[in-house]
Amino acid sequence: MSIDVHQHLWTPSFLDALRRRSVPPRLDGWTLLLDGEPPYEVNPDDHDLDLRTARAAGLDLALVSLSCPLGIEHLPPDDAWPLIDAYHAGATRLPAPFRAWAAAPLTDPDPVRLSRALDRGFAGLQLPATGLLDAEGFAAAAPLLDVLAERGLPLFVHPGPAAVPHGSPAWWAPVVPYAQQMHAAWYAFQAVGRPRHPGLRVCFALLAGLAPLHSERALNRGAPGRGRVDPDAFVETSSYGPRAIDAVIRELGVDVVVTGSDEPYARAPSPDFGEAARHAIGHANALRLLGTPRPLRGDHDREHDREQNREHGRKHNREQNPEQDQEHDRKDNERPRPEPPSRREPQS
Repeated sequence: MSIDVHQHLWTPSFLDALRRRSVPPRLDGWTLLLDGEPPYEVNPDDHDLDLRTARAAGLDLALVSLSCPLGIEHLPPDDAWPLIDAYHAGATRLPAPFRAWAAAPLTDPDPVRLSRALDRGFAGLQLPATGLLDAEGFAAAAPLLDVLAERGLPLFVHPGPAAVPHGSPAWWAPVVPYAQQMHAAWYAFQAVGRPRHPGLRVCFALLAGLAPLHSERALNRGAPGRGRVDPDAFVETSSYGPRAIDAVIRELGVDVVVTGSDEPYARAPSPDFGEAARHAIGHANALRLLGTPRPLRGDHDREHDREQNREHGRKHNREQNPEQDQEHDRKDNERPRPEPPSRREPQS
């Protein structure tokens, strides 16, 4: 069982809201019309709830989000809010294992409306990388990020709208501008986002466009942070495979890498890095990102395990050599026992 932090699922209320529009972003039947991109034929099966629920049957949790490349967060408030409200309405009614990231327009960063949305059970907030490319973008989003920090909820940074040059192949937007956006947002967060929001947990889609692999160049050009890894800056794996994931783990460590698929547009990778890494990337790290870590095993737990092992050994010895085991028990009982530490849970 695992957690996928990056999926998209358009509910009927959101589809209806897109179809009611007369200008992009809008749906004409199942044809998606966006500014700067050719028409895209949406596959209805990709947003069929029964089919998607069956496809997600092996997951503990699948987090769905608004599709930032639609550009909704950059629309004027009167255009953006009806679409976001329709997305929120449908997302809150999704069955298990689905849960959703909240959305908010960058043209109207309203902390009160975000708080009300988060009260409905959203996992955190998604914002487009196109709104977080520099100090100005992070300053504009600061009221929203403050709400997340106060509640201990994460930010998910996803590629935003991209202009596609005429004659470009269909793969151009996800390969070129999306990766460039994520690269810029990663370094903007390091430069201005993290100093302003020191306790915020954040996850960057698509391995942050492989921005972490440019750390040597950044350091050689004067960027700070040599030898430091931000334990609250996560990256997810969508559309990448073992070579890229392995390279990022070598740079950042395994503890900040989480599974993302970008369903229905891609499938989650399955790199064979061993059972421990599989559990960390597919489950444990996502729990920490979302602020729901499992209790850590401390010294008291390990002493309990050791005592169980000793008892198992004594039982075996009693069966094989009763007299020798009596002497072992006498010596073991005379050994001083350390006081167990407090079992208080760490405060997040």
